[in-house]
Amino acid sequence: MKIIFGIIGSGWRSEFYMRAAKLMPERFEICGVVTTNPERADKIRKEFGLRIFKTSDEMFESTKPEFVVVSVSKSAAPDVSLSVLNKAIPVLAETPAADTIDKLIKFNNAIPENAKYQVAEQYFLQPMHSAMLSYINNGKLGEINQARISFTNSYHAISLMRKFLGLHFENAKITAARFKVPGYPGFSRQGNPAKEEIVMRDQTIAVFNFGNKTGIYDFEADQHRSWIRSQQVLIKGTKGEINNTSIQYLKDYLTPIKSDFKRVNIGENENLEGYGLKGIIADGEWQYVNPFLNSRLSDDEIAVASCIVKMSEYIRGGKSFYSLADASQDMYFAELLEKAVESGKSIESETQPWAK
Repeated sequence: MKIIFGIIGSGWRSEFYMRAAKLMPERFEICGVVTTNPERADKIRKEFGLRIFKTSDEMFESTKPEFVVVSVSKSAAPDVSLSVLNKAIPVLAETPAADTIDKLIKFNNAIPENAKYQVAEQYFLQPMHSAMLSYINNGKLGEINQARISFTNSYHAISLMRKFLGLHFENAKITAARFKVPGYPGFSRQGNPAKEEIVMRDQTIAVFNFGNKTGIYDFEADQHRSWIRSQQVLIKGTKGEINNTSIQYLKDYLTPIKSDFKRVNIGENENLEGYGLKGIIADGEWQYVNPFLNSRLSDDEIAVASCIVKMSEYIRGGKSFYSLADASQDMYFAELLEKAVESGKSIESETQPWAK
């Protein structure tokens, strides 16, 4: 069944949803986009052929979306989301859910009972991270006790860290430091670099001590878009580890095994199935199968499309996949990380209202 949804906001991130709908019209339909920016409105009409509304009320009077994607500034996100939720319309909100912890607490208290609300935290739904989580669940690595994330920043990285460690709302002691690193810039939202130059970027390293588990955060600004900096994930368990695409574990205490995650693409050489990612294999088994075969989506776009599908399933009685409580916890830890950097001291988290 086709999923029909609306979008409030017309920024860069909202186009990920538009591309998914444009490439897979048999699965997704956007009934309208709310924006007051005339330039963005013209671009969206021409590039995606979508209806534009100046207010959400106008869109709701003319259409019946299954849910609404709220993709506005982080400061405006709570109020915009509440205005939709108070109309009993489900919301899938872009990250973050709010820009401060105080706003998150107020939002958690104000959200209507039984409201259908999720946050589009997509990183754990990217193909390789999904494959890693699948592999962790098979138990071959034993109990996971350490996750080092040098891949993305802030609450995104913390979300991955908690997922890999199997954590919920446990408290942590956080120690962090930040320093400058020189290097050439790479691709950005504005495109390729305009000139040859070396720029100074912040690198932040933090340790989240959960007692019996440890999360390590290591991020150089714009590392996820850099052409010269690698993206690294290291997950350690009692019986083995994942180091990016490499796997090693003990079959028994005397038998070490080495394996790899292998991406399988269609459309290569004589394969005529189409073009794109088919899935990811490890140990001779599919750890991830692309649900959007032939879509020609990037990994991040696959993750966004997965958020759309999971939101539709959630509304129909399915499981929550990234709740306001989860989003609040990751944002809380991100704020404590910054406090640890600024103070130069270890910061200990406290149980927050949403953890209940």
